[in-house]
Amino acid sequence: MIKNSVLKGVFLVGLGATSYGMLATFVKIAYGEGFTTPEVTIAQFVYGITGMLLINLFQKAKKGNNVIKASKKNITQLILAGTSLGMTSIFYYLAVKYIPVSIAIVLLMQTVWMGVLFEMILEKKIPSTQKIVSVIIVLLGTALATNLIQSEVELDWRGIVLGLLAATSFTTTMFTANRVATHISSAQRSLYMLLGGAIIVAGFAIATQTTAFNFEIFMKWGIVLALFGTVIPPLLFNAGFPLTGIGLGSIVSALELPVSVLMAYFLLSEKVNAIQWFGIVLIILAIVIMNVNFKKTT
Repeated sequence: MIKNSVLKGVFLVGLGATSYGMLATFVKIAYGEGFTTPEVTIAQFVYGITGMLLINLFQKAKKGNNVIKASKKNITQLILAGTSLGMTSIFYYLAVKYIPVSIAIVLLMQTVWMGVLFEMILEKKIPSTQKIVSVIIVLLGTALATNLIQSEVELDWRGIVLGLLAATSFTTTMFTANRVATHISSAQRSLYMLLGGAIIVAGFAIATQTTAFNFEIFMKWGIVLALFGTVIPPLLFNAGFPLTGIGLGSIVSALELPVSVLMAYFLLSEKVNAIQWFGIVLIILAIVIMNVNFKKTT
């Protein structure tokens, strides 16, 4: 029974990671059709919030008064926490305008060492040797995966900076999501965090959209982006992680990296050489090392 529940959790987390890994490729295709970053993000968040509203209404109708309601303080905290979710989308989607998707996802995965750094600063904890080794492997893997060792490869510095900013804001999202109002349902938490992200996205759209808003984005890519970016991953992660545990769940969620690179390879024809694949494998290895308990149990 326990094995079956763990396998179910692995399947749910893996499916969520696969879903999120596809996202940047769809954004890149939308750019190729002339849509802008504000249009892409607005469509994603509008449909995402609508989807989460419907899920919350369904849960309320199913469970009745048994659903734990969020207090005003919880709502405020979650909306504030969700602002980093909006910034992650903006930075990540802007990054893929300047650099290949396969490079952007590698930069986003810098959350591995950023998480260690955040933990050290906020909780005043010295990282374990295991985590330090993982960070070193991630940095080495990143150098290989981004092809930095080949001098002829030139990456737009704007894409690199935006990719690292996306990783920073995503790390913030992960920290706050695991600490704020954890007693209420994942659907409620996701909804209020999406509302916080929507505020940032709306402000970004107002400040940067210089042409008339193209509402065709809602028909062409809005639902796809919302499903793969703001609806399916959080629901599957919230359902799967309690079954797998944080360690195994984190390892399985690393599927996001190869899926994203493969999607870019097949749909965008982005070239990924053997050295880059080796770097990607090293990053996944680092995630495994960080989350495996090497101590023998008696």
